[in-house]
Amino acid sequence: MNMQDMKDYMPPLTEKMAELDKKGYTTQFKYEGGALTDRTSDKKYQPQELTITEEFRFEGESNPDDMSILYAIEARDGTKGTVVDAFGTYSDEDLGDFMKRVKESKNVNHE
Repeated sequence: MNMQDMKDYMPPLTEKMAELDKKGYTTQFKYEGGALTDRTSDKKYQPQELTITEEFRFEGESNPDDMSILYAIEARDGTKGTVVDAFGTYSDEDLGDFMKRVKESKNVNHE
């Protein structure tokens, strides 16, 4: 595999989530009621309380419609976690609008 192929390679979504978990992104968020909610504690966060630190896009090998975005997020209170949204046809429009209002870290990684 040449360097360009290695750069273009993206591990599967679950593998990337496991990597982020090892980096401390242990909370899983869900979007509900106009906020991102910690699935364990039910604490709700608004866009101004969050920062996107990394963002990863995945495309299904057999179907280009099978796409998703994984966001690594850090809250003002130190909570670090992830949320996944479909991309394209099956995206959650409300979650997409919410994430557009969340600021990105200056060193955000878009892969």
